Parts: sequence; C-alpha cells; structure tokens
Amino acid sequence: MMVSKSLVLVTILALVISLVKAYDPSPLQDFCVAIDDPKDGVFVNGKFCKDPKQAKADDFFFPGLNIAGSTNNKVKSNVTTVNVEQIPGLNTMGISLVRIDYAPYGQNPPHTHPRATEILVLIEGTLYVGFVSSNQDNNRLFAKVLHPGDVFVFPIGMIHFQVNIGKVPAVAFAGLSSQNAGVITIADTVFGSNPPINPDFLAMAFQLDVNIVKDLEAKFKN
Repeated sequence: MMVSKSLVLVTILALVISLVKAYDPSPLQDFCVAIDDPKDGVFVNGKFCKDPKQAKADDFFFPGLNIAGSTNNKVKSNVTTVNVEQIPGLNTMGISLVRIDYAPYGQNPPHTHPRATEILVLIEGTLYVGFVSSNQDNNRLFAKVLHPGDVFVFPIGMIHFQVNIGKVPAVAFAGLSSQNAGVITIADTVFGSNPPINPDFLAMAFQLDVNIVKDLEAKFKN
C-alpha cells in the first residue's frame, strides 16, 4: 500500500505540534508531596515525592495568612509567600499564593516572575499597579488604580509593580501559575549583584554618571 508524501508530512507535523503543546505531563497520581531526601520517595513527574500512602493533611496546609507581615523596611511592603517550600503538597500542581501588605505609600518595587503569571485581588486600601510590555511591543505601560474587590493580571515575565497611593495600609492577595514562581527585583538584581556589575557598563546602559551608579551599587549591595 502506497502512502503519499503529503500524508506523511501532515502526520509528522501533527505529531510535532502535539509534542510542543504537551509541555506539562498529566499527573500520574492524585498528588506528589515534595520531599528533600529521595531515599524514602518515588520518582513521579520529574520530582521525588513522598509515598502517597504516607501523605497527611499537614502536607497541604499553611496557617497564618490572616496575620499582616512587617512593612518596617526600605520599600514599606511585605510579601508572605505560600509556595511549595511552605506547602509541599503543591508540588507538580502549578499554583501558589502570596499575601502582600503595604504601609501608606509603600510599594512592591518593579520586578518579574520568570515562571508565572500573577493575578492579584485588592482587599483593603488603594493601589496603583501596572506592568510594562516587551521591547517588541514598544514597552507599553498597562496601569490601573485598584480599589477593594478589584482584580489585575500581570502576564508571565513582564516587569510589574504595585504602589499604595493611600494614607492607610493596603492588603492584597495574589495567585501565581507556578508552585515556585521566582522573583527578580530589578534594582536589587542590576545594582546589587554579587560580584557587582562593572559600573562603567551600567553607566552607559542607563545613561547615568558613573558616580551615581557606584552610589546605587553601594546602596543595593547584598
């Protein structure tokens, strides 16, 4: 039986497309509680996991998100993270949560999450929030003033921020599409790297006097 070249090409193309889309394997069991020591675990979905029969309720539990975090710091905000480090049962589930507390005029400085989209809901206060699109989209700013009950989405990888523009504290909760979204705070990363980036390079990149760059590196030094 002869098979046409066009049919073969279509079949190969369909297989390639299906493989490209299948970036996240289907779960092979109900849950995969992460463990640090693989000697007592089983290997599932690329992670070492506790034997499901040994899982307990505490593996899926974290208390205390009703408690405000301390905002006594240079940015006047605090992020309480609940990811796979706090709840090992989140392993392989592709989701995590944060509580963000803001003092009056506090901010969550410009940053990115390299592995997650973020969806934020404001509970108390008034926030000015936004993200900046990529160079290919001409670095457009998408920003809104949020009031309690408002929701805003920050796409994966985009530089974004939140600022409390009110005279009272603000509280927000945010979900992230990763068990460990990661965070890259722009100023800390650029001016606080270890070892420091050559200030001459940064002076040219940011069109600043080199002495200003050195002062910034001193302020953000880890």
